[in-house]
Amino acid sequence: MTSSVLQATRLVKTFGPTTALAGVDLTIRRGESVAVMGASGSGKTTLLHVLAGITTPDQGEVTFTPANGAAVQVTALGETGRSKLRRDNFGFVFQQGLLMPELTAVENVALALMITGVGRAESTERAASWLAALGLGGMEGRRIGELSGGQAQRVAIARAQVTGAEVVFADEPTGALDSRTSGEVMDALLWATTQQGRTLVVVTHDADVAARCARTISVRDGRLITEGVSA
Repeated sequence: MTSSVLQATRLVKTFGPTTALAGVDLTIRRGESVAVMGASGSGKTTLLHVLAGITTPDQGEVTFTPANGAAVQVTALGETGRSKLRRDNFGFVFQQGLLMPELTAVENVALALMITGVGRAESTERAASWLAALGLGGMEGRRIGELSGGQAQRVAIARAQVTGAEVVFADEPTGALDSRTSGEVMDALLWATTQQGRTLVVVTHDADVAARCARTISVRDGRLITEGVSA
């Protein structure tokens, strides 16, 4: 059986009177793609943020096991430790990309490497290679506003994977795209993650996006209500 890369146990998270997570247990296996679905306010984005070490739960544990190295209890780390974990091991793709509009495509991607200590020349070379692999060769010098929505999301995917992130967390990565472009972005996202042996966790409201993943989890009122394997 494939080993787990993320293990969540009894996660509880509240925001005032609202319970976002109500005792969630979840195992995510290395190299799989998992879609998390649920209505607005169901807790799905909170679950993603807790798994990724962005938000700390009130109760429960999250353990990350890298391919080479000892398991790390994410929920036991302080803010500095969690920031380093996110920088070194996790990648992120959001609905709006959260790219820096004043930078070019290649600069946005290279920056992810440069903040880990890689030199500018090597970072730029590796960034350009990822952009080319994702169909953006020749667009390295364009600023984000000069790209289509689908192209900008591919820049975000390149940024998420240029560091070799073992797990990519994607929150509604196709939410602002039409159906054809959505399919193209999912092609790129799956190619950059699971087809390279890495892991993808994607929050989505789109059943077509969820169907592209190996497993779908449904969340309601902070609890996992169903788990299914996509055809």
